[in-house]
Amino acid sequence: MNAHVANAVNALVLIVISLWAYLATGMASFTALIPAAFGVVLLACTPGVKAQNKLISHIAALLTLIVLIALLRPFSGAINGDDGLSLLRISLMMLSSVLAIVFFAKSFLAARRRTSQKNQTP
Repeated sequence: MNAHVANAVNALVLIVISLWAYLATGMASFTALIPAAFGVVLLACTPGVKAQNKLISHIAALLTLIVLIALLRPFSGAINGDDGLSLLRISLMMLSSVLAIVFFAKSFLAARRRTSQKNQTP
């Protein structure tokens, strides 16, 4: 899987699961839509990530890290609560974000290797 595919999958997971959480709360909690907003922005970044645009790729990686960190508090609340579905939803969003970060890191390392190989070639 490439970084742009991982980014698109993560964005879709954030959007779908966030909408599921919003509907599960009876449309009472607008905070459940925050990951969906990030998902929309990440989805918009996907073409830039695919084109290996350094700035857009780093922005997408940073946004993914922000989402992951922001999900820690609801995750700890879900662990302490009774709602197993909430724990599942948050865990899935966190898992997809972690996987996306792993693929971003692999992509960044591969780009750095390509750059250093170009510089070493006489």
